[in-house]
Amino acid sequence: MVGIMARRPLSHRILTWDNRETDFSGEPAINNSDTVFSFLDEEGQSSSPESINDDVYVRDQDEDEEKEINENVEDNEFWETQHQLLQAVLCRTTSLETQIRRITKETVKETKQSENGCSCRKMSNNGCRNCVMQELCSRLQNGGFNSAICKSKWRSSPDIPSGEHTFIDVVDNSNPKKGEVRIIIELNLRAEFEIAKASEEYNQLIKCLPEVFVGKIERLMSLIKILCNAAKKCMKEKKIHMAPWRKHKYMQAKWLKTFERMSSSTTAKFPLSSDQEYSSSRLPRPRASMLTMDFLEILPNLRYTALQVA
Repeated sequence: MVGIMARRPLSHRILTWDNRETDFSGEPAINNSDTVFSFLDEEGQSSSPESINDDVYVRDQDEDEEKEINENVEDNEFWETQHQLLQAVLCRTTSLETQIRRITKETVKETKQSENGCSCRKMSNNGCRNCVMQELCSRLQNGGFNSAICKSKWRSSPDIPSGEHTFIDVVDNSNPKKGEVRIIIELNLRAEFEIAKASEEYNQLIKCLPEVFVGKIERLMSLIKILCNAAKKCMKEKKIHMAPWRKHKYMQAKWLKTFERMSSSTTAKFPLSSDQEYSSSRLPRPRASMLTMDFLEILPNLRYTALQVA
């Protein structure tokens, strides 16, 4: 029929304030309840326990990675600093140290190349440590230096165990203003600080050390401090217990504790203490036993020297 209007579903007609119709034919009606619950469902899914745990894990992992990066940066800075300090100590020298170092280098080289080796015949190729020290001490004395073989010895304490060490020193008093200058000669300084299971950073630091050290006692003490700090850091990184003979006090004791200063010709028989006078004309007085006192009173003309009774 003409003039009959087609009916439209109510859900597809919206009346505006001026009674005009807005037609949304072909589009489904919006269900407000479905929209609200759908939003709540999405919010509930995003805050599930599984997602929260994942977020916490990722955040902790990021923090661990950042902490590890910071630790690596600190470790690299530490080892770079130790290398710089070590080189700063080793590059310093005096004319006295240079002269003694030259004689030491020549003596060690000639001793290793000698066909006879050492006099004690313990090692025919490179010579034993004692023979090298005696030869070096003798050459330094012939060169006008006050050199001697020193043997340090110390008792055990709560901090370090007992021990002993042998090395060479040269005492110089030529400059009254500077006072006494003591030069230490250590034939194998590098071996004194080697560690079996050391880290690569520590081994690289040890390789910078000279095999034979010649320098002032103050310079040696600076090296000991640097190397002991590095050893402590290495042990901590490797999670290894630091033995007492690796500690700073023990290493200092090798060259600073009470020592005997011996000449090269009388090393084995007559060790002289560092605080004694070096005079061969002074002989020890014989000690008499208390058991001879009565005989001396009875026989005043007895001319025989009384001997000590064991």
